Amino acid sequence: MTTDTFRSTFSSDTLAELFPADLSNQFFEALYGDADEGAYDISLCFEKEGEGELFFGLHLVQRAGKCLACNLTYGLPEVFSRHPLINIKGLVDKIGERMGETFDITGWKLGHTREVSRELHIVPLSISFIKKG
Repeated sequence: MTTDTFRSTFSSDTLAELFPADLSNQFFEALYGDADEGAYDISLCFEKEGEGELFFGLHLVQRAGKCLACNLTYGLPEVFSRHPLINIKGLVDKIGERMGETFDITGWKLGHTREVSRELHIVPLSISFIKKG
């Protein structure tokens, strides 16, 4: 597979299946007891392919009337890595299934939250893989 193949494999429709939009509300319901208390919506985006690595981003997009910049997003990689609703391990397994039988996932890592703007923060997700045979 090439980057173009991975890009088409991880289309916006596929990413929405892998990480459904309603997970944001479920996450905030579990965290605060009320989904309306959440300051952002979370979505999965494919960024690029590197040598034996795929790069995704968990995009945190500010909700109307909320303040993403005032929210504590820098501790989220640790929270996301363990939270059962976000289920990064399960997400990585599903991504591996989409990559096909010729690839094996060898590891994954959530990076530090990047503040792109006051309205968008990104938690990087890198997935290491090898090609079989």
